[in-house]
Amino acid sequence: MTSTRGPAVGLDALDAAFTETVRGIGASLGALYLLAPREPLLRLDVLYGAPAEFAQPWTRVPLAAPAPVADAVRENRLVWAGGHEQLARSYPRTAVALPCPVALAAAPVTGVRPWGALLLMWPAPRPPHMSGREHGHITASCRRLARLIEEAAGHGVPPDRDAPPRVVPAGRAHPGASPDLAAADFAERLPGGSCAVDLAGRFTYLSSGACELLGRDAGRLLGTLPWQSLRWLDDPVYEDRYRAAVLSRRPVAFTVCRPPDRWLDFHLYPDASGISVRIVPSGAEPAPAEAPRRAARLAAPARAGRLHQLTHLAAALAEAVGVQDVMDLVADQVLPAFGAQGLILAAADAGRLTITGSRGYAPDVVERLDGMSEDSDLTPAGRTLGTGVPLFFSAPEELRRGYPDAPVVSGKQAWAFLPLVVSGRPVGCCILSYEHRHRFPAEERAVLTALAGLIAQALDRARLYDTKLDLAHSLQQALLPRTLPAVAGLRVAARYLPATRGMDIGGDFYDLIGLGDGAAAAVIGDVQGHNAAAAALMGQVRTAVHANAARGTPPGQILSSTNRLLTDLAPDLFTSCLYAHLDLARGRATLASAGHPPPLVRLPGGATRPVDVPPGPLLGIDPDAVYPHSDLPLVPGLTLLFYTDGLVETPGVDLDDAISHLARHFAQAGDRDLGPLIDDLLEKAGPSGRRTDDVALLALRRDATDGRS
Repeated sequence: MTSTRGPAVGLDALDAAFTETVRGIGASLGALYLLAPREPLLRLDVLYGAPAEFAQPWTRVPLAAPAPVADAVRENRLVWAGGHEQLARSYPRTAVALPCPVALAAAPVTGVRPWGALLLMWPAPRPPHMSGREHGHITASCRRLARLIEEAAGHGVPPDRDAPPRVVPAGRAHPGASPDLAAADFAERLPGGSCAVDLAGRFTYLSSGACELLGRDAGRLLGTLPWQSLRWLDDPVYEDRYRAAVLSRRPVAFTVCRPPDRWLDFHLYPDASGISVRIVPSGAEPAPAEAPRRAARLAAPARAGRLHQLTHLAAALAEAVGVQDVMDLVADQVLPAFGAQGLILAAADAGRLTITGSRGYAPDVVERLDGMSEDSDLTPAGRTLGTGVPLFFSAPEELRRGYPDAPVVSGKQAWAFLPLVVSGRPVGCCILSYEHRHRFPAEERAVLTALAGLIAQALDRARLYDTKLDLAHSLQQALLPRTLPAVAGLRVAARYLPATRGMDIGGDFYDLIGLGDGAAAAVIGDVQGHNAAAAALMGQVRTAVHANAARGTPPGQILSSTNRLLTDLAPDLFTSCLYAHLDLARGRATLASAGHPPPLVRLPGGATRPVDVPPGPLLGIDPDAVYPHSDLPLVPGLTLLFYTDGLVETPGVDLDDAISHLARHFAQAGDRDLGPLIDDLLEKAGPSGRRTDDVALLALRRDATDGRS
């Protein structure tokens, strides 16, 4: 069920009960999620304590997602995280996305059946444990919400899946809150400037002093967002501080430079209805006692920048495919975000830690640490992996107490050892190190712990990908010829390149078959697809062609015989193929094609053109297909180039134009050795960027001498 758009009275009762629950438990933010009717999804229905924009990334939560509300529904239990560190260990993605430390509870809303989940958040600090009374209050409230949902559903009104979440007002009416003359005079008499913003961040009031300091008239600011109407506030740093004030309900202060050189202090005082803001020239007024500025001009921007940088890292890690991708992302983004100078990423492997990548360490140090046992007393890496608890050492003497040799080996001065654990299974360890002593405040430890969860999932996924990739390459190499036979009077060279994404295995193949008596056969083909099925079919096609060629069957009949075999197998995959019988004694080549791109011929004088081979249908379609052939003189010095369509096909480019482009490069290659020649063609004539298809090339040159390149 999504939001139940029944009669207003039903919704009003549900919203009232929901609001009473959030306020009664003392939470600053609440959200009610309801199950979608025909998909495993939770949808945000009602929100309290924050604008809808804050919840935009979490309006739809898959039931299988590693999220508190999803676990509450899936496991039918109350999920509790009493602080940011506990939240970071259990739900790293959620912890990284929140701009301030919070405690969190998610409880199932269940009646005659599961309906959804109730999410509650409290600003820090609060007791780390939930009391029995709180637990009982939340459980009873969820049962009450379930009854109200069932009553609303009983009206039979279809739910509106596309309706946005309802936002219930969080503020209470304050006596004297109307903007009367006395209140305005009071604000005007205060030094500096005063203004107010609502929970959505829009200006609702500005004193004349605030307008003067901001450099803009009230008429141009009221109803606008500060970071949109004042360009010098358009920075994630300042929006992050506002979000922290809304969610934490605690005073926040920060310093901003109004161009060109006027520094202003902003003091934010939030409550459930909005935020009162004091603006004064920098240093003219002390910061709120509960919200130290954290060296406002430096530390606050660094923290917000770190949060946004890690958010980008989380998105990038989701797209990383290989272990090296994960290593590069962590090194490029985490080291500068935390001011660290060294990084080691190690994977757990049969009781040992194998270093998969490092930055800021000498090769001899990496070599000494690589492959060490998880129970080694050289570093705490094994200990943190075994316990699943991160370890932080701010100075060498702290590390030296338990591991005397560790500071000597690395030469660093501070360390963070982060266990990489996925679903309770250790997959590795991430070590951040510093060249100077470094304090790890609680907030930084929480973010690093959350970050370790993201890295662990990405590393585990990347290792599986790399394993699959190695298996694919081994299978591909087993199906392709390891060596090409030496044929007197013929020089040959071949290359195969897999697609650069996907499984890196496909159906492209080539072969050279020695037939004796100065004859040989050359074949190249392309099975549809880039998976194990395509590779298996490629092996069958290559075997069939090889067997028929050994019997001296003419090219057209070889393709016809192979075609009948494939139609009998009914593989649902089509294959293109080009076969050439090379009679070196008579100086003649006979070619037949099953829908394959035409080969290129380069004559001794440099003239280059596609060979006119009448194409037959692809193999595996029509069992009665006929494959005509054509002849080509094999004069000394002539070079033939066979290739698959991955070399010439590019989206938006005509195939004939692409083949002509390849022919021009082939003509300019001259009479160089065939190996460098086809490498040059791969570099210049192939599509730029990531290859989406396999590429196979086979080059042959008629020569007066024996041997091959």
